Amino acid sequence: MAAKDGDGWAECGQGHRHWGIHGASGLLVVHHDDLGVPYVLMQKRSWWSHHGGTWGLPGGARDSHEDAVASALREAREEAALGGEELRVQGVYLDDHGGWTFETVIASSPELLPAVPANRESTELRWVALPEVPARKLHPGFAATWDRVQGEIRPDLLVLDVANIVGAQAEHGWWRDRLGAATRLLRTVSGVALAHPVLSLWFPRVVAIVEGAAKSAPDVPGIQVVAATGSGDDAIVDVVRRAKPWERVLVVTADRGLKARVSELGAETVGPKWLLSQLKD
Repeated sequence: MAAKDGDGWAECGQGHRHWGIHGASGLLVVHHDDLGVPYVLMQKRSWWSHHGGTWGLPGGARDSHEDAVASALREAREEAALGGEELRVQGVYLDDHGGWTFETVIASSPELLPAVPANRESTELRWVALPEVPARKLHPGFAATWDRVQGEIRPDLLVLDVANIVGAQAEHGWWRDRLGAATRLLRTVSGVALAHPVLSLWFPRVVAIVEGAAKSAPDVPGIQVVAATGSGDDAIVDVVRRAKPWERVLVVTADRGLKARVSELGAETVGPKWLLSQLKD
């Protein structure tokens, strides 16, 4: 394993030549302004590069020791002087050509971060409003997947009604140790890659509401735990109400009354079985 051991040409099952022996990845950075308009950070490729003069994403060959996220962040740092500290990775879209893959790593940015060409592979980097992207001369690979990828740039918020999910889980004796049952659930969820209909990897922002005897449940990696000071349902509704207008909100609960309340706020709902079925070994 060595830096840049992925550099080189590869041929996919479709007979096309691609740069990246171990595949390649790119970073799709998205910022929503105060009106909810999404802006995408795009790179104009140098004339001498593969498909030079076209617009796409900072990215390139993946090294053998890297996953898609690490590779995309490294390439963005090398090509656009873009650090990953302020970015939140939302998911990965896999474009499989048969024996060769390109993975688009989608990440949200709280602002229009400054980005400039940091090496010879870029001639320009620019934040482009989403409706204006198709008007540019796009890299063929980017253009081929853009219709599917652009539908997934909205950030996702997954809200867990922990008491309801624990009850549906029917763990033996859970009612005698509600705190322990809630903590075990949160730790299990934290370590599971949840299913998504389009993305190969999905990293929603997860907020879990705990109440009653489980209010002291600790934070776990990747999950924000909110202790309800009153009704758990009211706390969940408050979380949904505070979501950004452009966030896609999914509430996990079987409570019909709660489903009706959050649906009025524009959230989608799904029952605990959707989550619990993904936690089984």
